[in-house]
Amino acid sequence: MNYYSTNKQAPLATLEEVVIKSLAGDKGLYMPEQIPALNKDIISTFKDKSFYQIADTVAQVFFGQDIEPEALSAIVKDTLSFDTPVVHVNDNIYSLELFHGPTLAFKDVGARFMARLLGYFIKKKGVDKQVNVLVATSGDTGSAVANGFLDVPNIRVFVLYPKGKVSPIQECQFTTLGQNIVALEIDGTFDDCQDLVKAAFMDEELNRHMQLTSANSINVARFLPQSFYYFNAYAQLDKQGKADNLVACVPSGNFGNITAGLFAYRMGLPIKRFIAANNRNDVFLTYLQTGKYTPRPSIATIANAMDVGAPSNFARILDLFDDDHQKITQLISGHRYTDEEIAETMQNVYHKYQYLLDPHGACGYQALVDEKLTPDETGLFLETAHPAKFKDTVEKIIGQDVEVPAKLQAFMQGEKQSIELTKTFDSFKQFLLAQ
Repeated sequence: MNYYSTNKQAPLATLEEVVIKSLAGDKGLYMPEQIPALNKDIISTFKDKSFYQIADTVAQVFFGQDIEPEALSAIVKDTLSFDTPVVHVNDNIYSLELFHGPTLAFKDVGARFMARLLGYFIKKKGVDKQVNVLVATSGDTGSAVANGFLDVPNIRVFVLYPKGKVSPIQECQFTTLGQNIVALEIDGTFDDCQDLVKAAFMDEELNRHMQLTSANSINVARFLPQSFYYFNAYAQLDKQGKADNLVACVPSGNFGNITAGLFAYRMGLPIKRFIAANNRNDVFLTYLQTGKYTPRPSIATIANAMDVGAPSNFARILDLFDDDHQKITQLISGHRYTDEEIAETMQNVYHKYQYLLDPHGACGYQALVDEKLTPDETGLFLETAHPAKFKDTVEKIIGQDVEVPAKLQAFMQGEKQSIELTKTFDSFKQFLLAQ
């Protein structure tokens, strides 16, 4: 299958090319020429399948034209060494717990899949120089990518993160690894980090000097595997007889996760509608309300992984709906929450239902409540990270100690290794040229 740029000014590219290049030459994001459909009868059998079996079926439909079936199955199997359970919270609201992977965050699947797919293409292509992965993070992306790519041959990862704006545990997960992982502490915001990554791809001198790619959700191989989650969640609810009239609510920052859900919908997954839950960085909600998209500097919140003022994947959403505001608002609604509202939701749910939300999941849960679901609708929100990753914040809100899982404790024993840079592109460029 070929892929085109959302800006429509770059040549078509193969899957191999888009995985290695990430961003099109015209600065657009790659999109597949077709979105293949899954037969309804096949989807109805998922309730009796494992997460791996479901993901492999979806992957073969989407990527099977470009990768040998056995190799693709091996990539999927290596990616999914864990499950993602659906948990009943209250009434007709369920949580899809996406924090059972290596870094206890939803991005583990996309990062691990991309690492293995990129490794497959590097080996197949016989790339004779090191591939350098640039990734900007507002929290969880950096840890998932760093651990997904750790010790992968011929790949080096540079994680750019905003100084003082990620949680201490998140920071430990990508600054203590060493080996082929380099942490760059940028004196700025996530948007500054993302701008540096995009500018690097457009710089001819840098691209002559080194092979660059990205593991942010701008890369097709990073965001598309997240569609596996939606098919798996539907299957679990279908088994309980709760999958009819499914409303999926997604805590949204850079919009890679909800875009993956929209791809699942286009592939035939019967989701009734979507909700994008924002924190104070609500440029998408403003677009839904006004039809105007106005990026602005991000604002720091307690739901830091969603602190994005210019979400990259907005371009993909526009492309999916032919830039038609009415079509988008017919399928997607939105809500926004302040830190105070997020904290109140976390308190209420913990004390009333004994379910511990992280700040991002709290936005998703509350949006379903405020959406006022009809009695025949089932609400599903994506709980994207383990609450212990935000230990200090969560403990302060609920007034209780939060147990830190062994996986996170192991990261906290390591020694921080990071390099501080300004947010100017020249300083970043000179650093990379010296590598």
